[in-house]
Amino acid sequence: MTATAILGLGASGNAAARLALHQGEEVYVSDLRTDAPTATRAADLRALGADVQLGEHDVGRLVTADTVVVSPGIPPDAPVLRTLRARGVRWISEPEYAFRFLHGALIAVTGTNGKTTTCVLTAHLLREGRVQVALGGNLGGGLAPAASELPLLDPAPEWVVLEMSSFQLADIDAFRPDIGVVTTLAPDHLDRYPSVQAYYADKARLFENADSRCRWVLNGDVPEVESLAGDAPGARYRFSLGRGPEMNAYLANEVLTLRVGEKEEPLLPVSELPLLGRHNVANALAAALVARLVGVTAVEIAQGLRTASPLPHRLEAVAEDAGILWVNDSKATNVAAAVSAILSLDRPLLLLLGGKDKGEDLAPLARAARGRVRVAICYGAAGARIADALEDAGAPVVRVDGGLNLAVEVAREQAQEGDVVLLAPACSSFDEFENYEDRGRRFTLLARREAA
Repeated sequence: MTATAILGLGASGNAAARLALHQGEEVYVSDLRTDAPTATRAADLRALGADVQLGEHDVGRLVTADTVVVSPGIPPDAPVLRTLRARGVRWISEPEYAFRFLHGALIAVTGTNGKTTTCVLTAHLLREGRVQVALGGNLGGGLAPAASELPLLDPAPEWVVLEMSSFQLADIDAFRPDIGVVTTLAPDHLDRYPSVQAYYADKARLFENADSRCRWVLNGDVPEVESLAGDAPGARYRFSLGRGPEMNAYLANEVLTLRVGEKEEPLLPVSELPLLGRHNVANALAAALVARLVGVTAVEIAQGLRTASPLPHRLEAVAEDAGILWVNDSKATNVAAAVSAILSLDRPLLLLLGGKDKGEDLAPLARAARGRVRVAICYGAAGARIADALEDAGAPVVRVDGGLNLAVEVAREQAQEGDVVLLAPACSSFDEFENYEDRGRRFTLLARREAA
């Protein structure tokens, strides 16, 4: 009997364990955590036949397993992984494990920002074209299941759309998408990676197993994306907010337009897209291009784009009163995402910045804020460093000695008719909240109180 060991009992580890049990494998799962939710998942897996250990890892079990699956939340320098590495044991990520058992064609989406919106939009457009599709992977927030849940679907979908993080791509082996998408590329996760180059190298693993049958959908506005693909085999298609000769999805006179063959196919005006922000126009172009490659018609794609819904915590308009719009972009957990949000809105901004510092260069944020942000309200653990950077660049700043609640209170006092109060923190949430969703929910609640 094949033995599979799984490190980590979060959503992905739990899904991998259930898939392994379904395949008739001998399953060992371990997690250092012993909290109540983890204990409940452990009890459920034990009832299904898994051997689950909490509070420690049995290295002996791990080194003798045929396959070791590591959850993305376990950093590469964790003691258990250092031990396995020293003993020459290789491991794989949970989506790599799921890939072994997938039956449908695979669309894999990665990038620094825009992954989730592009994944959800792609699945929505495929459904509009009556394509049987399943969505999963790194989406989080309850938007979709872990990758390992998808091979258990009956009937099996024709297409699978997976969001892939750099942490998941780091530990692939044979993973190869039929259509691979790179939305954007910018520095991120420098609290986990030793350099930007190391982060990009994990993203580039999307192309590692490419062959001539692969099709790649790339952001034509970001030169680093093209560099990431290198000389990987397969056909390349590009999307852009401009209109270059090599682009296959672009804006023509503010109309989202496709050109996959010889014929130009207008979809809809930007004004009819129900998503805030220019970066979401780019995400829509990427999703539309993927759908067209799958075979969805331009008419069906246009209809799907018109009925798209904004995702929570991603440039989400949550309240408006007295001419002041409150926008929740809590998912803007890095500098590039915050800059994108700033550049996407054309009203005076009161910008809430702060949280747990990820160690990024703040110069691009300061440049974007200057002239566009009426007031930057800097709060939380990273507030002082952000305030220093913005002040040095000549951007107006209010320093808040406290957390998000106080920052929102200051925003309420400062806001004027016509302003947008934008939460685009450029930081993770872990100084004050469990995750970015928790932060976004708090902001939404406070915004709606202020607008009441």
